[in-house]
Amino acid sequence: MALIKKLPDVVANKIAAGEVVQRPASVVKELLENAIDAGADEIIVIIKDAGKSLIQVVDNGCGMTPDDAVMAFERFATSKISDVSDLERLHTLGFRGEALASIAAVSQVELKTKPRDSALATLVRIEGGILQETAPTQAADGTSVSVRNLFFNVPARRKFLKSNATEFKHIYETVQAQALIHTDIGFSLISDGEEIFRFKDESLPERLEFFFGKDFTKGLLEISEHNTILTLHGYLGKPAMTKRAKQEQFLFINQRVVQSRLISHAITQAYGELLSEREQPFYFLSISLDPKHVDVNVHPSKLEVKFDDERNMYQMIHAVVRRAIHHLDFSPAVSITEKPNSFSAPTHMTHSPEAPNFVGIAKRLSYQPHETEIRTTQALHADYKESLKARQLAELEHLAQIRNTLARPSPSAEPLPNQAPAQQVIFSSGATQSEDKTSETLVWQIHNKYILTQIKSGLMIIDQHVAHERILYERALSVMNSGVPNSQQLLFPQRIELKPWEAEILQEIHDELLRLGFSFRLFGGRSILIEGIPPDVRPGSEEHILQEILEQYQTYKTTLSLESRHTLAAAYACRSSIKAGDKLSQREMQVLIDQLFATSMPYICPHGRPIIIKLSLEELDKMFGR
Repeated sequence: MALIKKLPDVVANKIAAGEVVQRPASVVKELLENAIDAGADEIIVIIKDAGKSLIQVVDNGCGMTPDDAVMAFERFATSKISDVSDLERLHTLGFRGEALASIAAVSQVELKTKPRDSALATLVRIEGGILQETAPTQAADGTSVSVRNLFFNVPARRKFLKSNATEFKHIYETVQAQALIHTDIGFSLISDGEEIFRFKDESLPERLEFFFGKDFTKGLLEISEHNTILTLHGYLGKPAMTKRAKQEQFLFINQRVVQSRLISHAITQAYGELLSEREQPFYFLSISLDPKHVDVNVHPSKLEVKFDDERNMYQMIHAVVRRAIHHLDFSPAVSITEKPNSFSAPTHMTHSPEAPNFVGIAKRLSYQPHETEIRTTQALHADYKESLKARQLAELEHLAQIRNTLARPSPSAEPLPNQAPAQQVIFSSGATQSEDKTSETLVWQIHNKYILTQIKSGLMIIDQHVAHERILYERALSVMNSGVPNSQQLLFPQRIELKPWEAEILQEIHDELLRLGFSFRLFGGRSILIEGIPPDVRPGSEEHILQEILEQYQTYKTTLSLESRHTLAAAYACRSSIKAGDKLSQREMQVLIDQLFATSMPYICPHGRPIIIKLSLEELDKMFGR
């Protein structure tokens, strides 16, 4: 007896359905893609019981003839391709002819479809993959597909479905993604009789603001790129908008919703130190390229893609994103925000009458997740310099007025005919010093820790330690990359004894330390003699600075995802920079600010801490009840 036999179509379809139909959202995705391919400009999605009882997708597309309506439920029946070469020039979302067959194999399906030039529609009913009925009927132009009781004949699959809230969330995100990329199509989502949203002709920014909040797009950076390989358009989120999850990342290849670890990694790496550990940036990227350069048939649900030149694609995306974000004002703004005291679940996600409701609004001081407007680093620096200049002019004008007042004779001091005119008051040396001191008070140091300065829009606060860290970090990288000698010799070389683990790290980064400006030689055992240090190292710290850098390097090696040279630069900057508690002069603070704005990223220190915080005049007025 033969051991190998061909499976019946019903069984084969159920197995295939396990790959294509994983949950209700999978059905929604496949039906939406069919509707979009049919040329619909209005699509309605209706669900009940989070899609477990009913999923209905109604479109006003081209519809199907009676023969096509029946054939559409056969496996590998498709109008999208005819031969293998068509796979290299795909311009449709669906093409394999598996979706309807797989869905029908594990549910009860009713399809009504009508071409625009036909008088009657066609009704097709299938249950568990078996055709039950086909007949003419009345219906509007387009197609309506109703999928009831998903997995009714595969109980083992049905019990693995999650809660209604979870399944609804997946459906919501599926429709959301299609509504964002296809702004020329009206989308509606109705859950258990409640209209969740309805779009008609809203633009992409309007739809983004519906899903993510008012003024959301004002905190986004719009980017675009066009070259011989691809066309890219989309939005990037500021670092303050980062999340731990990836639900707010949207990637589309030729208007297809896809996932790509390659592109996701390129974007994350482009943000670099702007992101803290495990944080994910918001992005919405739509990429168009010749279909022959991308394979969309590497995943059962057509979610993952593969590029023919992955290295080049990675480098292009990384370069575009990095170029876009590294010249922007990413400093967080402090503001008064209104937040609910408790969370109210939407009606369609409420499970019980005891679900919490909004009970009031409380004002509290907090960081805004994003600013209302994207601004450049150059603009912020210009604000600071302009404000600095304005205050200097105001100080001089004020002093001139004082001089004029003091020099003007008093009415009661009219000179007598025989008296000489009153002498003009000349400032004493002490007054002159007071004037100079007054005119220089343009930047303030608070608790020898933070630097405060006025900008045109309000107040800018800088953490002096992390600001100097950023400056030294980039200077160290520049020195190591240039190979130019950077060592200042010590008058009295310092001998230090290294611990075993310190000696190992020293051996690991020996060459980079020499490039950085450290000059040392072995002095027997684990002893070394430090003969030279970089110019940025503060005098008096030579004895312990190298050991502190080795210790910090070891820490950063495990906590920062950086190359060894960057890790060393970060460790050097941390240990060599000015500290909280160090007193700075007016000149030192102004130089520090100017050097900070000369760096490539003046908002985040090498290990992710913010450097600059802003407080606007409007927020100050709110705090004082104006």
